[in-house]
Amino acid sequence: MKLEITRLVVGMVETNCYIAVNPENKEAVIVDPGDNAAKIADACGKLGAAVKGILLTHGHFDHVMAMEELRLKYKAPVYASEKEAEILADPDKNLSCQFMGGGIQLKADRLLKDGEEFDLIGYRFRVIHTPGHTCGSCCYYVESEHALFAGDTLFEGSYGRIDFPTGNSRDMVNSVANILFALPDETDVYPGHMGYTTIKDEKKYNPLAGYRGRTL
Repeated sequence: MKLEITRLVVGMVETNCYIAVNPENKEAVIVDPGDNAAKIADACGKLGAAVKGILLTHGHFDHVMAMEELRLKYKAPVYASEKEAEILADPDKNLSCQFMGGGIQLKADRLLKDGEEFDLIGYRFRVIHTPGHTCGSCCYYVESEHALFAGDTLFEGSYGRIDFPTGNSRDMVNSVANILFALPDETDVYPGHMGYTTIKDEKKYNPLAGYRGRTL
Protein backbone atom coordinates (compact mmCIF):
# COMPACT_ATOMS: atom_id res chain seq x y z
CA MET A 1 0.00 0.00 0.00
CA LYS A 2 1.09 3.55 -0.69
CA LEU A 3 3.25 5.29 1.88
CA GLU A 4 1.20 7.89 3.77
CA ILE A 5 3.14 11.12 4.28
CA THR A 6 2.09 13.84 6.72
CA ARG A 7 3.83 17.22 6.82
CA LEU A 8 4.26 19.32 9.95
CA VAL A 9 5.75 22.82 9.84
CA VAL A 10 7.91 23.37 12.91
CA GLY A 11 10.42 25.80 14.37
CA MET A 12 11.53 29.37 13.91
CA VAL A 13 12.23 29.08 10.18
CA GLU A 14 9.19 26.92 9.35
CA THR A 15 10.92 23.66 8.57
CA ASN A 16 9.00 20.79 7.03
CA CYS A 17 9.03 17.68 9.21
CA TYR A 18 7.52 14.56 7.64
CA ILE A 19 5.95 11.53 9.23
CA ALA A 20 5.87 8.68 6.72
CA VAL A 21 3.61 5.79 7.72
CA ASN A 22 3.13 2.33 6.29
CA PRO A 23 -0.69 2.04 6.34
CA GLU A 24 -0.57 -1.76 6.70
CA ASN A 25 1.52 -2.08 9.86
CA LYS A 26 1.46 1.57 11.07
CA GLU A 27 5.25 1.64 11.31
CA ALA A 28 6.69 5.08 10.61
CA VAL A 29 9.78 7.17 10.08
CA ILE A 30 10.20 10.81 11.00
CA VAL A 31 12.15 12.91 8.51
CA ASP A 32 13.90 16.05 9.80
CA PRO A 33 12.44 16.62 13.29
CA GLY A 34 13.28 20.31 13.28
CA ASP A 35 11.67 21.40 16.55
CA ASN A 36 8.69 20.97 18.87
CA ALA A 37 9.02 17.30 19.77
CA ALA A 38 5.65 17.42 21.55
CA LYS A 39 3.87 18.50 18.36
CA ILE A 40 5.56 15.77 16.35
CA ALA A 41 4.83 13.12 18.98
CA ASP A 42 1.20 14.24 19.20
CA ALA A 43 0.85 13.89 15.43
CA CYS A 44 2.42 10.43 15.56
CA GLY A 45 -0.06 9.47 18.27
CA LYS A 46 -3.04 10.66 16.26
CA LEU A 47 -1.76 8.68 13.27
CA GLY A 48 -1.28 5.60 15.42
CA ALA A 49 2.30 5.53 14.20
CA ALA A 50 4.97 3.25 15.65
CA VAL A 51 8.17 5.19 14.97
CA LYS A 52 11.03 2.95 13.84
CA GLY A 53 13.56 5.49 12.61
CA ILE A 54 14.51 9.16 12.32
CA LEU A 55 16.01 10.31 9.02
CA LEU A 56 18.11 13.47 8.77
CA THR A 57 18.73 15.12 5.43
CA HIS A 58 21.41 17.30 7.01
CA GLY A 59 22.56 18.58 10.38
CA HIS A 60 21.44 22.21 10.57
CA PHE A 61 19.75 23.09 13.85
CA ASP A 62 16.38 23.78 12.23
CA HIS A 63 16.18 20.16 11.06
CA VAL A 64 17.37 18.40 14.21
CA MET A 65 16.21 20.24 17.35
CA ALA A 66 13.63 17.58 18.30
CA MET A 67 15.88 14.68 17.37
CA GLU A 68 17.18 13.69 20.80
CA GLU A 69 13.84 13.87 22.57
CA LEU A 70 12.17 11.77 19.89
CA ARG A 71 15.04 9.29 19.74
CA LEU A 72 14.68 8.70 23.46
CA LYS A 73 10.89 8.57 23.38
CA TYR A 74 10.66 6.00 20.60
CA LYS A 75 14.05 4.31 21.02
CA ALA A 76 14.39 4.86 17.29
CA PRO A 77 17.78 5.02 15.55
CA VAL A 78 18.84 8.20 13.77
CA TYR A 79 20.08 7.93 10.18
CA ALA A 80 22.30 10.49 8.42
CA SER A 81 24.93 10.70 5.70
CA GLU A 82 28.40 9.71 6.83
CA LYS A 83 29.66 13.00 5.41
CA GLU A 84 27.35 14.97 7.71
CA ALA A 85 28.77 13.63 10.97
CA GLU A 86 31.05 16.67 11.35
CA ILE A 87 28.13 19.08 10.90
CA LEU A 88 26.03 17.35 13.53
CA ALA A 89 28.91 17.41 16.01
CA ASP A 90 30.03 21.02 15.45
CA PRO A 91 27.84 23.82 16.91
CA ASP A 92 29.36 26.36 14.53
CA LYS A 93 28.74 24.26 11.43
CA ASN A 94 25.23 23.19 12.44
CA LEU A 95 24.43 26.87 13.10
CA SER A 96 23.15 26.32 16.62
CA CYS A 97 25.65 28.83 17.99
CA GLN A 98 24.65 31.56 15.55
CA PHE A 99 20.90 31.18 15.72
CA MET A 100 20.19 29.79 19.17
CA GLY A 101 22.68 31.52 21.45
CA GLY A 102 24.03 28.13 22.47
CA GLY A 103 25.48 25.06 20.85
CA ILE A 104 24.31 21.52 20.26
CA GLN A 105 26.43 18.50 19.45
CA LEU A 106 24.66 15.50 18.01
CA LYS A 107 25.52 12.06 16.70
CA ALA A 108 23.57 9.75 14.40
CA ASP A 109 23.22 6.06 15.17
CA ARG A 110 23.72 4.97 11.60
CA LEU A 111 25.91 6.77 9.07
CA LEU A 112 25.05 6.06 5.45
CA LYS A 113 27.07 6.01 2.24
CA ASP A 114 25.98 7.52 -1.07
CA GLY A 115 23.79 5.04 -2.92
CA GLU A 116 23.28 2.85 0.14
CA GLU A 117 19.88 1.22 0.41
CA PHE A 118 18.14 0.10 3.58
CA ASP A 119 14.78 -1.42 4.41
CA LEU A 120 12.64 0.32 6.99
CA ILE A 121 8.90 0.17 7.81
CA GLY A 122 8.32 -2.12 4.82
CA TYR A 123 9.90 0.12 2.17
CA ARG A 124 13.34 0.41 0.62
CA PHE A 125 15.07 3.78 1.02
CA ARG A 126 18.04 4.88 -1.07
CA VAL A 127 20.48 7.50 0.15
CA ILE A 128 21.46 10.08 -2.47
CA HIS A 129 24.40 12.26 -1.45
CA THR A 130 23.60 15.80 -2.61
CA PRO A 131 26.26 18.22 -1.32
CA GLY A 132 25.84 21.93 -1.79
CA HIS A 133 23.78 23.17 1.13
CA THR A 134 26.20 21.30 3.39
CA CYS A 135 28.98 18.88 2.52
CA GLY A 136 26.93 15.91 3.71
CA SER A 137 23.42 16.86 2.66
CA CYS A 138 21.48 13.90 1.37
CA CYS A 139 18.08 12.97 0.04
CA TYR A 140 16.07 9.81 0.72
CA TYR A 141 14.45 8.22 -2.32
CA VAL A 142 11.70 5.61 -2.10
CA GLU A 143 11.51 4.38 -5.66
CA SER A 144 8.40 2.22 -5.19
CA GLU A 145 6.51 5.29 -3.97
CA HIS A 146 8.02 7.81 -6.39
CA ALA A 147 8.92 9.87 -3.31
CA LEU A 148 11.98 11.98 -2.58
CA PHE A 149 12.67 13.63 0.78
CA ALA A 150 14.90 16.41 -0.47
CA GLY A 151 15.82 18.42 2.62
CA ASP A 152 17.34 21.79 1.73
CA THR A 153 18.75 20.69 -1.60
CA LEU A 154 15.73 21.09 -3.86
CA PHE A 155 12.78 23.42 -3.25
CA GLU A 156 9.73 24.33 -5.28
CA GLY A 157 11.20 26.59 -7.95
CA SER A 158 14.39 27.05 -5.97
CA TYR A 159 17.24 25.34 -4.13
CA GLY A 160 19.07 25.54 -0.81
CA ARG A 161 21.40 28.26 0.38
CA ILE A 162 25.09 27.75 -0.27
CA ASP A 163 26.53 30.43 2.04
CA PHE A 164 26.59 28.42 5.27
CA PRO A 165 29.64 26.45 6.47
CA THR A 166 30.64 23.68 4.00
CA GLY A 167 28.15 25.00 1.42
CA ASN A 168 29.34 25.04 -2.19
CA SER A 169 27.67 26.53 -5.27
CA ARG A 170 29.24 24.13 -7.78
CA ASP A 171 28.20 21.14 -5.70
CA MET A 172 24.67 22.48 -5.41
CA VAL A 173 24.30 22.92 -9.16
CA ASN A 174 25.58 19.42 -9.81
CA SER A 175 23.41 17.88 -7.08
CA VAL A 176 20.23 19.41 -8.45
CA ALA A 177 20.83 19.48 -12.20
CA ASN A 178 22.73 16.24 -12.71
CA ILE A 179 21.78 14.01 -9.77
CA LEU A 180 18.21 14.79 -8.75
CA PHE A 181 17.04 15.69 -12.24
CA ALA A 182 18.10 12.21 -13.33
CA LEU A 183 15.25 10.78 -11.25
CA PRO A 184 11.95 9.92 -12.98
CA ASP A 185 9.68 12.83 -13.84
CA GLU A 186 6.85 11.41 -11.73
CA THR A 187 8.91 11.66 -8.53
CA ASP A 188 7.12 13.65 -5.84
CA VAL A 189 9.50 15.96 -3.98
CA TYR A 190 9.06 16.62 -0.26
CA PRO A 191 11.39 19.57 0.48
CA GLY A 192 12.73 20.91 3.75
CA HIS A 193 10.86 24.21 3.40
CA MET A 194 7.89 25.55 1.42
CA GLY A 195 5.55 23.49 -0.74
CA TYR A 196 5.62 20.18 -2.55
CA THR A 197 6.83 19.81 -6.11
CA THR A 198 7.82 17.17 -8.67
CA ILE A 199 10.96 16.42 -10.59
CA LYS A 200 9.04 17.05 -13.81
CA ASP A 201 8.08 20.58 -12.75
CA GLU A 202 11.55 21.41 -11.45
CA LYS A 203 13.15 20.32 -14.73
CA LYS A 204 10.94 22.95 -16.37
CA TYR A 205 10.91 25.80 -13.89
CA ASN A 206 13.86 25.52 -11.52
CA PRO A 207 16.59 28.15 -12.09
CA LEU A 208 19.19 25.35 -12.20
CA ALA A 209 17.40 23.43 -14.96
CA GLY A 210 19.59 25.02 -17.62
CA TYR A 211 22.66 23.31 -16.16
CA ARG A 212 21.42 19.78 -16.88
CA GLY A 213 24.05 17.68 -18.55
CA ARG A 214 26.77 20.28 -18.18
CA THR A 215 30.14 19.36 -16.70
CA LEU A 216 31.03 21.69 -13.85
